[in-house]
Amino acid sequence: MALYLIGDVQGCDAALQRLLEKIDFSSSRDTLYLLGDLVNRGPQSAAVLRRVMGYGDSAQSLLGNHDLSLLALAYGQRPPHRNDTMDEVLTAPDFTALIDWLRRQRMAIHAHDVLMVHGGVLPQWDLAQTLALAAEVEDALRGPGLVAFLSQMYGNQPARWSDELVGAERLRVIVNALTRLRFCTPEGDMNLNASGGLQDAPPGTLPWFDVPGRRTAGTTIAFGHWSTLGFLQRPDIISLDTGCVWGGALSALRLGASGANHELIQVKCQQAQKPGG
Repeated sequence: MALYLIGDVQGCDAALQRLLEKIDFSSSRDTLYLLGDLVNRGPQSAAVLRRVMGYGDSAQSLLGNHDLSLLALAYGQRPPHRNDTMDEVLTAPDFTALIDWLRRQRMAIHAHDVLMVHGGVLPQWDLAQTLALAAEVEDALRGPGLVAFLSQMYGNQPARWSDELVGAERLRVIVNALTRLRFCTPEGDMNLNASGGLQDAPPGTLPWFDVPGRRTAGTTIAFGHWSTLGFLQRPDIISLDTGCVWGGALSALRLGASGANHELIQVKCQQAQKPGG
C-alpha cells in the first residue's frame, strides 16, 4: 500500500492522469490525499471531480479556495470571474452530484502523522484546535445553512483570530487561514493580498510556518496553494503546489515510513494560464 500527497490540480485532468500512471496508482491498494484546489483555471474541472469521486475512499480531498469559489458560484453567492474555467461543471448533466460531493470534502485532515491543509495554519492554533475549527466549517458546508455561510464567506476581516469570535466572522477567519494564508505577523494578523515567494513577505510579516512559537511547530504540515513557493520540504513542512496550471509541474509525494524517505514524483504540465490567483 502506498500513500501519496498531491498538490493543486486546478482542472488539469490530463496531467493528473499522467501522474497517476507514473506512480502506478491502484485504488484497491493505494491512497491519495489531494491538498485542495481540484478545480478552476485549468480546462477539465469536471473531469477532475469525476475522477476523484470515482476513487471513493481511496482519494481523500481537501477544499481549497478555488473549490469554495465553485460552491459559492454554484449556489449563486458570487458572480463569475473572467478567469474562471468552471462552466463545464455548472452546465454538467451530473452537476448536482458533483457539487454535493464537493461540499462534503474536508477542510483539514490529520493522517499518517501529517496535518494536511490547503493554505496554512495560524500560529495560535495547535493540532487539536485546527482540526476542531476545520470541522466547524465542514458542518456549515454540509448543513442547512450552507447558502447563508457562502454569502458571508468572502472578506479579509477580521485579520486575526480570537477565541471570542462567533458566527460569520469566526468562520471567515477559519476559511481564510486554512485556504488562503501565506504571510502573517508574529501575532497572527493575516496578509491575504501578498502572493510572492519567501523573499516577498510584506513588511512586518513572515511566512506562516516561520512564525516563532507557532503552536503546530512539532507537527508535520503539508499544504498547497503557494505556487510561487513551489516544492519545499523541511522536517515539519511540505509544500506541494508546483504550479501545474501555470506551466510548472503536478507533484505527488509518496510518504515513507516514519516520516522519512519521502519520494517526490512529478509530471510536466502545459501552461494554461498566466500566474496569479
